[in-house]
Amino acid sequence: MAEIMVHDVTLITGDGVGPELADAARQCVDATGVNIHWDVQEAGIDVMAKSGTPLPESVLESVRRTRCALKAPITTPIGTGFRSINVHLRQELGLFACIRPCKYYPGVRTFYNQVPVDLVLFRENTEDLYAGIEFEKGGEKTNDLIATINSLTTGRKITTSPAETGVSIKPISVSGTERIVRAAFEYARENNRKKVTSVHKANIMKYTDGLFLEVSRQVAQNYPDIEFEDRIVDNMCMQLVQKPELYDILVLPNLYGDILSDLCAGLVGGLGVAPGANIGPNGAVFEATHGSAPKYKGQNKVNPVALILSGMLMLRHLKEFEAAARLEQAVAAVIAEGKSVTYDLKTNRNDPTAVGTREMTNAICRKLK
Repeated sequence: MAEIMVHDVTLITGDGVGPELADAARQCVDATGVNIHWDVQEAGIDVMAKSGTPLPESVLESVRRTRCALKAPITTPIGTGFRSINVHLRQELGLFACIRPCKYYPGVRTFYNQVPVDLVLFRENTEDLYAGIEFEKGGEKTNDLIATINSLTTGRKITTSPAETGVSIKPISVSGTERIVRAAFEYARENNRKKVTSVHKANIMKYTDGLFLEVSRQVAQNYPDIEFEDRIVDNMCMQLVQKPELYDILVLPNLYGDILSDLCAGLVGGLGVAPGANIGPNGAVFEATHGSAPKYKGQNKVNPVALILSGMLMLRHLKEFEAAARLEQAVAAVIAEGKSVTYDLKTNRNDPTAVGTREMTNAICRKLK
């Protein structure tokens, strides 16, 4: 008798609507029949008061042990408060590749429902402006930094006063670029994708984005079976709006990857159907692209698809390919029927026949069984 594989997975329940979505995704993954041993961990603003941190060390210890986590949304304050837990997790665990598929499922409301949009974005996760190296206006170190920068540059200088100027550092390395571009090409080969497009602003930032483009071209030479091209990021935005069907896999530095992944999610119906994966040599964290929507907390209202599809990506990562395919098919079938779906998946968002998070989750589980 064949031994049943058991997978240890950390389930980070998040805050806002996170716990509801975590429960939904867990139910659907379990309904595939794959044997998951869940280690449930809390993180976010809800545990800040009792733990003194939004990201307890126990969460990191769990992910280091299981090497695989499914994470519900966590609130990131704007401008103030604690640093993004999402960014901290990626950097602490070395999750250098953010992979965000953007695929249209028939039945989802979108202006592009006649276009076969099926894109995958590879976003470098650890460098660029999101490295978090910032200097606050008025700080003594900011004053020293600006003075140093001005002493080293022969061209443009920072002419505004340090008292009114904040500075962010944008590091992009050869090694960091090589591994994300290589990951995009390897994914293309493994998934029968035909083309990789490197996205940059090398015409302006010649030593950072220029490096990203140069290294992309070098890596592409090792994959003659995969078409390679590059696009300047602003032109890429226009291209995606006008003719997204011409593109396949996009590989981008951190900031552009964050922005364009939301643009591409908009092409296929919004963040509610956009899953994500963060992968590195020592583990992986799977998460929805959208935020924690605290105003909907406890209302049984939000669309669970993004986190459920993130669970599908997790199953692929665990090499449970048949279960992953069945889960994606079940989600697609429920969306296509259009009956047991949340308000945002109805043609009219005020449709009284819209169901809640739990009801849509149950419909997906029924399809699986």
